[in-house]
Amino acid sequence: MFLDLSPLRVSRDYRLLFFGQLVSFFGSMMTFIVVPWQMFQITQSSAMVGYIALAEFVPMFTLAFVGGALADYVDKRKLLRITEIGQTFLTAILIVNALLPRPSIAVLFVVVALHAGLAALQRPAFESFIQKVIPPEMMSAVMALNSIRFHIGMIIGPAIAGIIATQLSPALAYTIDLLTFAASLLAVYMLRFVSPPENAERPSLDAIKKGIKYAFSRQELLGTYFIDIAAMFFAFPQALYPALAVIYGNKYVGFFPAAIAVGALIASLTSGWAKNVHRHGMMVVASALLWGIAILFFGLVDSLVLALLFLGAAGFFDMISGIFRGSIWNQTIPNYLRGRLAGIEMISYLTGPLLGSAKMGLVAEKWGVKAALISGGALCIVAVAGTALFLPQFFRYDGREGVRQREREEAERAELMRISEAEF
Repeated sequence: MFLDLSPLRVSRDYRLLFFGQLVSFFGSMMTFIVVPWQMFQITQSSAMVGYIALAEFVPMFTLAFVGGALADYVDKRKLLRITEIGQTFLTAILIVNALLPRPSIAVLFVVVALHAGLAALQRPAFESFIQKVIPPEMMSAVMALNSIRFHIGMIIGPAIAGIIATQLSPALAYTIDLLTFAASLLAVYMLRFVSPPENAERPSLDAIKKGIKYAFSRQELLGTYFIDIAAMFFAFPQALYPALAVIYGNKYVGFFPAAIAVGALIASLTSGWAKNVHRHGMMVVASALLWGIAILFFGLVDSLVLALLFLGAAGFFDMISGIFRGSIWNQTIPNYLRGRLAGIEMISYLTGPLLGSAKMGLVAEKWGVKAALISGGALCIVAVAGTALFLPQFFRYDGREGVRQREREEAERAELMRISEAEF
């Protein structure tokens, strides 16, 4: 029933990444809440806050394919190190900009775009590295542990950042983020070398196409992508946090993402049961529907306490969906494709929030915050249900068969490589 800590016990490298990212992500989540708040203070526009997400989307979408191809070929440690250094430098630029008498909107857009690009290069390497150092049967536990790391940062970082930014200064919040990068830099420099898969393909357009073709050949993978995109595009409320803070009080601006994170953390801490559930597709669909219902009720209530409770419920169900989506990815995708598919996964789980944030900002600008939330929750329910109907194999997907399929595919490829080498 409770949390499985096995991955932390069996892998030194996973421990390094886990604790390094735990510290660094706390700081990153401060920046996550301060940049939109700073934009809203400068422009007084929810639409402009939404446009920040659009600025992130373009480099993320473009470079995630590149990052995936690189992760399947190069030394993953080098990719992790270079991107961490780049993100540290960008945080320093945010500090300088915040100290100016008139902080530049253009700098905010450029920095978040570059940061998203570096994250797109980094994430596939991170995901494929973990698959190499953790056995497949522990992937549900890994997803839960990664969620705890993520959501501890999401709870503490935004809540503190909201107070620091509104009561002291955005520059101080960015400075704390800069300091926390030391932990992640130390961790990635201490990682041991993990060789790429045998006969790894050089990064190329053809290699990227092979990854995309593989993803679209499996309905269970398409289901994880499209269900999450549908749920997040219609019902992701991030762009509305600054406007909601005007309604409930500026000091609460960090409480909204923190509430989602609390719900997700509870889901992670009680996720031990997930390893005994094999109908992963059904669980993803059910969780996404409940996410939409929770966001709908979040929009209907007028009490801060009730609003935070419904956001917590939304975070709980989103995390359950995330655990089972991650299990499908990490247990069933062959290792030689893991980096490229991680790039596609990144596109799937960031496309919805980024485009959804822009959509929410525009709807709120025209019809109001409440209308944006209520309509978003309702449309999410319809879209998720419709997607599940069009992907019946995904809904019926059984994780045990997925593991067997991965083993068959890896064995078949190894045999083909052996024959090819013998003929050569």
